[in-house]
Amino acid sequence: MPQPPTLKISEIFFSAAGEGLRQGEPTIFIRLSGCNLRCPFCDTKYAWKGGKELRPDEIIAQIAKIKKNYRVNWVCLTGGEPLLQEVGPLVRLLKRNGYRIHLETNGTRSLSFKPDWLTVSPKPPDYQVTRDCRKLADELKLVVTRNLKLEEVKKLRRAFSEKIPLLLQPQSGTAWSYKQAWKLYLQAVQAGLKNIRLSCQLHKIYAIK
Repeated sequence: MPQPPTLKISEIFFSAAGEGLRQGEPTIFIRLSGCNLRCPFCDTKYAWKGGKELRPDEIIAQIAKIKKNYRVNWVCLTGGEPLLQEVGPLVRLLKRNGYRIHLETNGTRSLSFKPDWLTVSPKPPDYQVTRDCRKLADELKLVVTRNLKLEEVKKLRRAFSEKIPLLLQPQSGTAWSYKQAWKLYLQAVQAGLKNIRLSCQLHKIYAIK
């Protein structure tokens, strides 16, 4: 029987979810290598290249070792951009082993499965998002870069259902970005945009991975 394809993995580790509405929940992270956007403000540039080739069963084995020490059933597929690789076999194996799947994506690639939680984080300058990512998203995360303006926030708010929270997340915890996020938040509320929220990177505050 042919083996499932290997995946290029940057790292696998346990932590608390640091971003979005799942913030603070125990989570095992699988960071996949490779990215199609390579934003200059990215805080995981080390995941753009390289990575260790692992089969899905080898990944499951590493996760099982982590679970011996931590009672956790959430697994987050992140990157880089995880949807550049064929993660379907891994997702199916994770589900068979009782894990819940959180997917973090920039939204430029179509989905081949429905995660238990989907974070879509569109990136400048185009903020491109596929139709299925717009439809299935549980939250919309927008990094507050220096060039982010209210018009982009309005455009993305219109592109997603108002039931989906739009989170303004400061860029890597920088002081200027916190100020800009607050300014954009006030502008968005004054403009009547629905379900706009402020966010942060909890793992940066706690100085953890």
